[in-house]
Amino acid sequence: MFNLKKNLEADINSAFIKFQRDLIGKGPQEAKTYIINDMLITRFKGVLTVEEKHLIRNKTGRKLVKQMRTLLRELYSEEHEKIVEEYTGCKVLSSHSDISTKTGERIEVFILDKDLEQTLLKKLEKL
Repeated sequence: MFNLKKNLEADINSAFIKFQRDLIGKGPQEAKTYIINDMLITRFKGVLTVEEKHLIRNKTGRKLVKQMRTLLRELYSEEHEKIVEEYTGCKVLSSHSDISTKTGERIEVFILDKDLEQTLLKKLEKL
């Protein structure tokens, strides 16, 4: 199961990185996806643009960057969820996102309609 799960997590990483590069013009420096029961969690490191890094030097700028990234995430939440659904075969029940202007990391959490770990395990047993 480990390789099946690891490969799926890597494929999702690549899809999210491509999506972000197309959307913002810059992808994260690093992405890591974790499948845990009925949750898919993706952590992105190094997501801030050069302009955003200049803005976060003060409180008002940090607030603006966070608001802009939250708005962008809301505008493109369907696309994020489609990526997860396409790769996992699960329906996304809800999704959540946050960005840290302190560390330049973003986290995405997707709640799925079934236990993906168990699904992968059953798939492996059939092979």
